Amino acid sequence: MRMQVTNPFEGMPHDKNDPNPFLAVYLDQSIPFNKEAKAAYLKDCSSKSRQFLLPLIRPLSRLLIILFQLYKIVVPTAFTSSKALHRVLYWGMKTFISPEANYMILRHFYLGSEVLRFIRDNVPGVEVPLNPLKPTNLDPVKDDLFLIHDLNLYNFVINLNRELLEKGIEVTKQEKLNFEGITETPIPIEPMPNRWTNFMDLTTAIECFTPVYQLFLTDNDFWRATNSLQLDETIGILASKIVGNNERLALINNKHPMVPLTTLRAGFRLVLHGLATEQLHALLVELKLKQRQEGF
Repeated sequence: MRMQVTNPFEGMPHDKNDPNPFLAVYLDQSIPFNKEAKAAYLKDCSSKSRQFLLPLIRPLSRLLIILFQLYKIVVPTAFTSSKALHRVLYWGMKTFISPEANYMILRHFYLGSEVLRFIRDNVPGVEVPLNPLKPTNLDPVKDDLFLIHDLNLYNFVINLNRELLEKGIEVTKQEKLNFEGITETPIPIEPMPNRWTNFMDLTTAIECFTPVYQLFLTDNDFWRATNSLQLDETIGILASKIVGNNERLALINNKHPMVPLTTLRAGFRLVLHGLATEQLHALLVELKLKQRQEGF
């Protein structure tokens, strides 16, 4: 059974004297974005949790990041356990996070794996191993899902560029794109927990989990995880070279990969990371359907 996302924006009345800001964003077609995911994300954004809880949680989360950073200087390996971390994340997602937020998180792993495969498949002559993550429910979270996702991204960039350098290959526009790894049908995410405790929106949940992530990882692992967000620009540039157009990739906001930022805004930047993946994948789906219509 696949999760059915309730869409509050379909048929929503428009009051010109009090327009709904989320309806405006939902109806806007300038940004490529899966319709179902967009409805889930904006429904989550319009929740009371994000409106009232996030302003309280965010400064507390950033204070904890500072305190844990100081703590890690004194005892760098205390409490470090990826297995324990992911058990805590699984419990938190199952118990507190809204169905829409969990849906968006699992989609991110799924889509991220497909984007990496698209790039690999459209650079002729390279042989880059992949480790796709395509969770459809919360159980895989317990198996180091978040950590493996970060490692996959680094390993892909390193292995791809080593191949390019060693073989003298350049990433260039492909006249016929290989879309075998891109799913245009709905992602088969199963129904998420939906008890009265599952109230927390995506952004607030990420702010809560970021210091927890820091606590259970070594300082090196946490910095590596936060710096992986800088690679959004790298992935966007590779994709734009392959498709021969970067006009609709302009909203990648984690920016220059050679300028690592502090960990304080990691929660906010993680949201941007997720949206960048959704945007890029939606663009690839558009191009896949267009190429099919043109008979390639």
